[in-house]
Amino acid sequence: MVSDLTSRRRAILNIIVAEYIATAMPVASETILRNYQLGVSSATIRNDMAYLEQEGFIAKPHTSAGSIPLVKGYRHYVESIAKDTELPLEEQHRIRDSLRNLEETEQWFKVAAAMMARLVGNVALVTFPKARRYHLKHLELVLLHEFLVLLIVVISETVLRQQFLTFSEPVTQEQLTSISNKLNTHYAGLTSSQILAKKLLPTAEEKRVTEAVADMMVAEDELDYHATYLEGLRLMLGQPEFIRKDRMLRIMELMEARDWLKPMLRQQAETEQVQIVIGEESHDESLKDLSLVLSRYGIPQKARGAIGVIGPTRMDYRRAISTVNYMSQVLSYLVSGVYGED
Repeated sequence: MVSDLTSRRRAILNIIVAEYIATAMPVASETILRNYQLGVSSATIRNDMAYLEQEGFIAKPHTSAGSIPLVKGYRHYVESIAKDTELPLEEQHRIRDSLRNLEETEQWFKVAAAMMARLVGNVALVTFPKARRYHLKHLELVLLHEFLVLLIVVISETVLRQQFLTFSEPVTQEQLTSISNKLNTHYAGLTSSQILAKKLLPTAEEKRVTEAVADMMVAEDELDYHATYLEGLRLMLGQPEFIRKDRMLRIMELMEARDWLKPMLRQQAETEQVQIVIGEESHDESLKDLSLVLSRYGIPQKARGAIGVIGPTRMDYRRAISTVNYMSQVLSYLVSGVYGED
């Protein structure tokens, strides 16, 4: 247990993790003795390192090599720094000003992912904010052919969907406009279930549109998350962990599939805190070489998205945690301006 470590052993463990994060090289006792004033001999440091190895915090890749952290060691390190991480004020200002100056809402999430990737030197992800239950804002019908219609549905400030509809009888644009106006009057502000519960005695065309709108809204409600913006894959693959071609290809295949995100984000949705998942803690073989730093942003019960950093277990956790934490605060502020907090 972490609590069983003496203060010196905790310090030595954190030194090993920090040195390995910075250099990607095993850390020897001589390095600790030379660079850190612990007030003890080399033999004492070696004894403490032997204890840490025995308890599963660190390991030696080779008998004569220095030590590298294991998942248990990284976990101790993360828990010791998690409450003491803050992005430098200059970088906070740069993030805030860059996002505030963007005119289009969708650009917030693309730019946020790109800025995070540069700051942490790893993959960054931002999912589009998703409402817990969508409400219809507006629908429109556009005549394409006398039997073919384009249905445009706006179900939030940031979500617009389109679908082609065919009617059994020919219709005019004037009829479609009349249907749109009537349904907007009765359905605006309602959820899919509320729309279906309405008793309007609709015509065949109105019923067709109503069912299509409700189906589109149900599909959106059931999504775990919307589009995910991923940036920084090249930055991550440039690190020593992925120099081997087979490991690089495995990571690229994983990122392209993206389905691996679903269980991570579903689990993360249950907490408001920054969540750190280190290597094998994910219980997913494909993620054993990776760590994830994830958080939520947005307005609870209204519109939420996920934000995070993905990198090797030897990532700069202090940098990743502070970046994710601050970016989530900025995006929450921006999203609240779109959706409102009432």
